[in-house]
Amino acid sequence: MKCDKQSMLLYAVTDRAWVGRQTLYQQVEEALKGGITCLQLREKDLDDEAFLREAKELAALCKRYAVPFIVNDNVEVAIACQADGIHVGQDDCSLAEVRRRVGDKMMIGVSAHTVEEALLAEAGGADYLGLGAVFSTSTKLDVDVMSYETLSAICQAVSIPTVAIGGISEKTMPLLAGSGVDGVAVVSAIFAAEDISLACKNLRAMSRQFFETKNNKIMKTVLSIAGSDSSGGAGIQADIKAITMNGAYAMTAITALTAQNTLGVKSISEVSPAFLAEQIDCVFEDIRPDAVKIGMVASPELVKTIAERLAFYRAENVVVDPVMVATSGSTLSKSEAVEAMKQYLFPLATLITPNIPEAEVLSEIHIGNAEEMEKSALFIEEKYHCAVLCKGGHFINDANDLLCQQGQLSWFRGRRIDNPNTHGTGCTLSSAIATNLAKGMNLPQAIEAAKQYLSDALAAMLDLGKGSGPLNHLFVLAK
Repeated sequence: MKCDKQSMLLYAVTDRAWVGRQTLYQQVEEALKGGITCLQLREKDLDDEAFLREAKELAALCKRYAVPFIVNDNVEVAIACQADGIHVGQDDCSLAEVRRRVGDKMMIGVSAHTVEEALLAEAGGADYLGLGAVFSTSTKLDVDVMSYETLSAICQAVSIPTVAIGGISEKTMPLLAGSGVDGVAVVSAIFAAEDISLACKNLRAMSRQFFETKNNKIMKTVLSIAGSDSSGGAGIQADIKAITMNGAYAMTAITALTAQNTLGVKSISEVSPAFLAEQIDCVFEDIRPDAVKIGMVASPELVKTIAERLAFYRAENVVVDPVMVATSGSTLSKSEAVEAMKQYLFPLATLITPNIPEAEVLSEIHIGNAEEMEKSALFIEEKYHCAVLCKGGHFINDANDLLCQQGQLSWFRGRRIDNPNTHGTGCTLSSAIATNLAKGMNLPQAIEAAKQYLSDALAAMLDLGKGSGPLNHLFVLAK
C-alpha cells in the first residue's frame, strides 16, 4: 500500500493499558468508524502466537475500512499477517535488513529524534518518519521531549511524510500548527476516551485544520465518477454544476458516454477499466479530491476498478448514488454491477443515497410507508457498514429523506414541489452532499444544505425538453 501524507493525518497507536469494557478489536473498530487514517498495532507483552492472531484480526478489520495497518517492531508478525507496513525504532534491526525482508510491497516507518537521524532514515529507504516525543507522555518515558524548532527543522529537511507522536491531544495539537508535520500519532487521547469514535472525529477535524491546510489549498475539490449525459441534466454534467454552485472545484472521471435526452436513454458506450483507472489516477496524483461522488457505473469491471483505486488512495468523503434506473425508466446498471457495488464500493462509502426503488432492491423490503422505510435503512446500514440516506421523493405526498448513521435514524423533512421536471435530482443531491462534506460539514449538516439547494433548483421551474426536464442548477445566477 502506498504511503502518502494523507495517511498520516490521524495515526492511531494501540495500547493494551486502555483495554477495559471493550476488547482491543472493538476499540479499533470504533476508532476506524471515527476516521483514523492509519493504525499501528503495538504489543509489548503478548507472545508471538497471540500477537500474530491479534494482528491478523486487526489487519482484516483495517482492510475493510481501507486504512493502512502497521505492525510495531515485529517483522515476523508483520510479514505473516500481510500488514501494510512496519514501524521500527532507532535501536531495532537495521533499516536495510527490514527492507530486505519485507521487500517493496510493505511501507517502513522509522522513529527519528534529530535531523541527522531523519536524513539517514530517508536515504536508507524509509517511507515515513515518526517524530517525537513532542510532548511529555507516559508511553515514552525514556525519550527527551523534542523542541518545536527541531520538529520544524526535520520536516523542512526531508521529503517523505512525517507524523508527530507523544502527548498528542485536542489541547496540545494546536501547538504543532505550522511545524510542517503531516499529522499526529495518538494513543491515549483515542483509546482512553469514553467515546472513541467521537474522540477520533474531533481529532481528525483538528488534524485537517492544522496540518492539511498547510498546502494552502483555498478551494475544496470534489471528484465525480459517473456517466456523461448528452442532454446536460444528469450525470457528470449535473454533478459539475451542483459542485460548482455549492462552492467547490469539480473534477471528473467518466465511466460511460450516453446518448440521451429528457425522453430517455438511446445508447450507452462504456469506457475501458484501464482508461477509467487512468482518469482517477490523474486526478489523485495532482489535485487530491476532498470528496468523491460516484454515480452511474454500468458494469462490475468498472465498479471493481473504482473501488481498487479509491482504496489505494484512501479517498475520503465518498458518496455513492447507486444509480440503477434513470428518471425516464431506462436501465443504467447491469444486475452484476449492482452486486459489485454492494461488495466493493459500499464498504468504502461514507454515505449511499438510494431512492425508494433502489432501497427496496438493496434491502429486499417493500417500502410503502415511513416504518418500512426505516426498517429498510437500518437493514442496509447494518449489512453494508455505511451510512444510508433513503430518499423519499418517490412517495406521493412528501419529500422526506431518512438518514441512518451508526444505527441512529434522522428524518429530513421537505415539501414536495409540484414540478414534473426532475431529471438529475439524484445526481444533484448526492453531488451537493459530497461538496458539503468536502467543505467540512458533518453528515446531517451536509444533507440539510444539499436538500435546500435541490429544493431551490426545483422551485426555479425550469422547463426544457419534451420529457422529464432538468433542474435549474444555476438558479442563483438568474436572480
